[in-house]
Amino acid sequence: MSVRTETEIVVNGEASVPERATRKAPGKPSENSPGQRWLVLAVVSGSLLLCGIDLTVLHVAVPSMSRDLRPSAAQLLWIVDVYSLALAALLVTCGTLGDRIGRRRMVLSGFFTFALASAACAFSTSTVQLVAARAALGAGAAMIMASTVAIIRVVFTDDRERALAIGVWTSAHSVGATIGPLVGGLVTERWGWGAVFLVNVPVIVVILAVGARVIPESRNPVPRRWDLVGVVLSVAGLAGVVYALKQAGEHAGVNTAVLGTAVGGTALLYAFIRRQRSLAEPLLDFSLFGERRFSTAALCVIGCFGSYVALLFFFTQWLQQVGDYSPLDAGLSLMPLAAANAIGAITAPWAANRWGDRWALTGALSLFAAAFAAVAVVGDTAHYGMLLLPLLGAGYGAGIVMTLGADAIMSAAQPERSGEAAAIQETSFELGAGLGVAVLGTVLSAVYRTGLPAVPGLGPDEHATAEESFAAAEDLVAHLPSHTADAVLHAARQAYDRGFTAVAVIAAGGLIVTAFMAAVLLRPREVGKRAAED
Repeated sequence: MSVRTETEIVVNGEASVPERATRKAPGKPSENSPGQRWLVLAVVSGSLLLCGIDLTVLHVAVPSMSRDLRPSAAQLLWIVDVYSLALAALLVTCGTLGDRIGRRRMVLSGFFTFALASAACAFSTSTVQLVAARAALGAGAAMIMASTVAIIRVVFTDDRERALAIGVWTSAHSVGATIGPLVGGLVTERWGWGAVFLVNVPVIVVILAVGARVIPESRNPVPRRWDLVGVVLSVAGLAGVVYALKQAGEHAGVNTAVLGTAVGGTALLYAFIRRQRSLAEPLLDFSLFGERRFSTAALCVIGCFGSYVALLFFFTQWLQQVGDYSPLDAGLSLMPLAAANAIGAITAPWAANRWGDRWALTGALSLFAAAFAAVAVVGDTAHYGMLLLPLLGAGYGAGIVMTLGADAIMSAAQPERSGEAAAIQETSFELGAGLGVAVLGTVLSAVYRTGLPAVPGLGPDEHATAEESFAAAEDLVAHLPSHTADAVLHAARQAYDRGFTAVAVIAAGGLIVTAFMAAVLLRPREVGKRAAED
């Protein structure tokens, strides 16, 4: 996604921003009027809030959705994270395409796609339909997110106003992702899991109607070449690697097909990277990763946001499936985490001024890791009070990391490359969300399948059914004698509980490794030079 200065942007294909600002279309407010500017911000930020909500809104609705659609463990993971993976894979592509065809056209098309995909999700009657609809929803979100920051830069020509507008725009997505489980719990408990998507439609219709009137058209007069081959390589490669991960978790092992898919996906991603390095105008400029601080900050963002979204997802499932929480109660249980995350984001600049980016990031990652470890140690849904302090620590640490990590990505890049840095920053968040659920979900599935003990009175075929997922075990008990049903449900809860504990331990370990990397690799350049001289 290329971010240009105002003098480089053509509005309606005919004039630069300063020239366009002197004219006024009949019957429309001036492009530079305060009301117009803030209305544009409300439209793009409102749409980004919905994109964030849809990242996590399904988390508390998974148990009821699973009972209706009966997905396998791998299919369930696809339903949850195909949205963020599609968004991450298409974000840079949509930004480049928006520069070429017009950002207003791209955003409005994204609104329309998002509304249609939301309706398709709501009325899905099979797992395959829901996965496809969720992928389309991610594509619509990518179309929206790819061009909104460029639109803000066109509309807000004053530096101070633009800084405030970008701050509001940035927070909208993270706020949406944080409140998603609560929204999902409220809606699911009252109207069912399909309604978590259907509520998007009227909101998007209003946003589309207002946006079509107030958002000005803009495009890059010298757009980068749209690399279709690169798009295919990146999407197919990412899909292959994630598919292999999910299949390995579902079958609790690696076979020839899984290994071949993983190798093929990795080869496609390698070809994508090689191709981007050879192009004069790549979709994703990998040369930025040659800067140590930039690549380290990106890894911090991927690891932190991936762990945070995974915590949102697996914690709510754990409470509902092991602790018998309702969807609403599970959503409410995350509010302390959300509040602490907001406080962490607000106080991140203070922490950076007090200790510096390096140690603030290291400390926050360590706090997040300690919180995950505490959740693994407590591991009891019946004592939520004991989980409260770890949740607060996790939210606060993650809020600091996400804020300072994103800022470090932007500050590590040269000013003239801020557009490419912004694209990588946004992609890091979405890729982290998708990979976090995929990797840790694979761990949980494998531990659940291997840890489900034999139950007296349960035949081999019935045991195989119970191993598929917790939802499959719940469906199975309806057809069993009461004493066998109770034993199966108890065994499934124990197996899922062990799987969640394994997820918490592995996430804590990954965050500790990331914290060590931040401490070592984010050192000031001068320190590195002196060490080399010594």
